Amino acid sequence: MIRFTWLQFRTQAVVAIGGLAVVAVALAITGPHLAHLYDTSVATCRAHGDCSTAVAAFLRNDHDLRGWLGVLVVVVPGIIGIFWGTPLVARELETGTYRLAWTQSVTRTRWMAIKLGVVGLASMLVAGLLSLMVTWWSSPLDRVGMNPFGTFDQRDIVPVSYAAFAFAVGVTVGLLIRRTLPAMAVTLAVFTGVRLVIIKWVRPHLMTPRHIAVPDNTITAGNNQNPVPGAGVLNTRDWVFSNQTINATGHVIGQDGAIGNSGMSIGIGPHGVNIQGLTCPNIRLAKTRPLNPATANASIQRCVTQLRIRELLTYQPASRYWAFQWYETAIFLGFAVILGGFCFWWSRRRRSGRPHVRRPYSDRAPVLERST
Repeated sequence: MIRFTWLQFRTQAVVAIGGLAVVAVALAITGPHLAHLYDTSVATCRAHGDCSTAVAAFLRNDHDLRGWLGVLVVVVPGIIGIFWGTPLVARELETGTYRLAWTQSVTRTRWMAIKLGVVGLASMLVAGLLSLMVTWWSSPLDRVGMNPFGTFDQRDIVPVSYAAFAFAVGVTVGLLIRRTLPAMAVTLAVFTGVRLVIIKWVRPHLMTPRHIAVPDNTITAGNNQNPVPGAGVLNTRDWVFSNQTINATGHVIGQDGAIGNSGMSIGIGPHGVNIQGLTCPNIRLAKTRPLNPATANASIQRCVTQLRIRELLTYQPASRYWAFQWYETAIFLGFAVILGGFCFWWSRRRRSGRPHVRRPYSDRAPVLERST
């Protein structure tokens, strides 16, 4: 049965091995050069006193390749679920070939176990090798202070769990729908939907987030180079996923917690500075037109400080990165195990061939009585 499963899967395996080989060659050619640039420019920039320019120039290297690699790691688990998981059983149900296997010496449990084991492990191996290569190649880029949560789905161990989950979803949907093409579409929808739910509503709260209130230094008028919220207070690698503006009493103010051009209006004039109904009458501007942007910005910032307007940042520290990796991996592997258990239950409950029909009593052969 293992040999037969491998023969059915050999085409997909050859394609996967060829794809991994192409990626490995491309990364082996460009990876050492990227690491050399990091060692000669970014690693020594402090001695030259110009790290911002060095980092900006370094990040421009292999920009297109970096983008394509990120897309590849994200989409490969979904491709595995659609083209490896869905047809694995759905094709046999569609053609009826599963009956032949079940009428031989192979039990239903063994039939399902070998299919899930061989192809499932191959799916995890492909995703793991791809993630390992991309993580190695991207390590110089990740060391320059980039937010590790920004490439969370493309690094380390979570792509392995995504592949396992996508494969299990494909097999399960194929069992239920029993038609390959419709099952592929449903697999894509289910996998994408679950991933989006985890990213948006589950991942930020896998661990209790931290909160910090910092002085609001981003409210300016006519300045497009606002400082980063929390700069100088938080680590640049921390994941800030909520930023709200609060007043002196701690209440959120503005539209969706933001003030400025996209939130509440700010009034400046000879009568003082007004921020959403809160006025600083002792901070006034002369009746000159046009207003000096630098003077206006300074007056607004003085009013913000006087009213004790602050930014409430909700964030996850970068030090929790590996904890998040393990938690999310456990979640998706748990989903995959549950779906695999359902597949085993289905294979044991499903009947093969024609159902046995019990003949009525009148059709049975007569019983000969023993004469005495």
